[in-house]
Amino acid sequence: MGSLGAILKHPEDFYPLLKLKIAARHAEKQIPSEPHWAFCYSMLHKVSRSFGLVIQQLGPQLRDAVCIFYLVLRALDTVEDDTSISTEVKVPILMAFHRHIYDNDWHFSCGTKEYKVLMDEFHHVSNAFLDLGSGYKEAIEDITMRMGAGMAKFICKEVETIDDYDEYCHYVAGLVGLGLSKLFHASGAEDLATDSLSNSMGLFLQKTNIIRDYLEDINEIPKSRMFWPRQIWSKYVDKLEVSRSSLISKFSFIFLIYFSLPAIMDCSNFQDLKYEENSAKAVQCLNDMVTDALVHAEDCLKYMSDLRGPAIFRFCAIPQIMAIGTLALCFNNTQVFRGVVKMRRGLTAKVIDQTKTMSDVYGAFFDFSCLLKSKVDNNDPNATKTLSRLEAIQKTCKESGTLSKRKSYIIESESGHNSALIAIIFIILAILYAYLSSNLPNSL
Repeated sequence: MGSLGAILKHPEDFYPLLKLKIAARHAEKQIPSEPHWAFCYSMLHKVSRSFGLVIQQLGPQLRDAVCIFYLVLRALDTVEDDTSISTEVKVPILMAFHRHIYDNDWHFSCGTKEYKVLMDEFHHVSNAFLDLGSGYKEAIEDITMRMGAGMAKFICKEVETIDDYDEYCHYVAGLVGLGLSKLFHASGAEDLATDSLSNSMGLFLQKTNIIRDYLEDINEIPKSRMFWPRQIWSKYVDKLEVSRSSLISKFSFIFLIYFSLPAIMDCSNFQDLKYEENSAKAVQCLNDMVTDALVHAEDCLKYMSDLRGPAIFRFCAIPQIMAIGTLALCFNNTQVFRGVVKMRRGLTAKVIDQTKTMSDVYGAFFDFSCLLKSKVDNNDPNATKTLSRLEAIQKTCKESGTLSKRKSYIIESESGHNSALIAIIFIILAILYAYLSSNLPNSL
């Protein structure tokens, strides 16, 4: 759960954090008995506990399909990520990976730790994949083929323009959005979303990850990594030495849910942005990146508003709210270049707990866009564009007619702290009473 200091500062976070902790333990116990499925779900919890938690709300067949989709792309990424594999060996494997998933005798030893186990025991994933319905298998095969080809392409291609950046993000995250839409449709629960909207769902999450993870990536050992496109950073930095680019996975579902795999650049000179004397230029570059990401927000709102199933809706909505919340925190914030900027765990737990309807999504997007708008400096070179995109988001949220029907849990008031603290005390007393009552007969 969250730290004691954070809980004392935000006592209203306690109950959502407690519920999240209980749900996580419950999810870890829901491991199927069949050996290949037991391996897949156990591996899922090892490589992404958050994702293992999120998919539990999906129906059994769709949950199995999404689990295998995730593990197949994880395995594909593990091959791409292993720098010990020569390009001559790696590219053919990436290009043929969509065929390997049908072969339960195929495996390829690479990666480290749990990823090596995944690759060495890949026959379990193949066997589980073969158990899926034909619609699920076709969707997973198609996305795996297209992503493998995209990875192979960007091994030797640099991200220069914003178009390159969008193409790269399409391969590593937009295709995940397309794949999930295909799986939702194959389940019979949803109409097939357009490729454009599905792509934006992935790009919004991926670009948020790239912005948030600047310092982690630039300090990567043995080589620093940079995923910001030259067309943007060159407006603020004079020189950037790039030796190569390739795709390396991050696979972060913010949520917890979509998989992300950023491209890599060796860029030691770009580390200057993290120093105090360059903070003004650094923040302008950062704000430019955030503004670029915001262009996808309206598509995301449209995609989510078209969903019918409550479980699928929550599965998609939670990471999108986390994304715009993270962008609001990162915007105009020099801490991005010096430390970790992320939503506190208590607020994350509240988003997971309380996101149930589209009115919750509109409310969260409106609140976070207001927070972001309040941080826009009129002297910023991108201020006009940033404000225009934020106002477009707010207009969509207002036109939904639902903003007055929800309680804001994103922008909080201090007045709620006392009542929340009282509620927590009652919860603790109730738990203590239940414990003592259950143990009383044994002590007599």
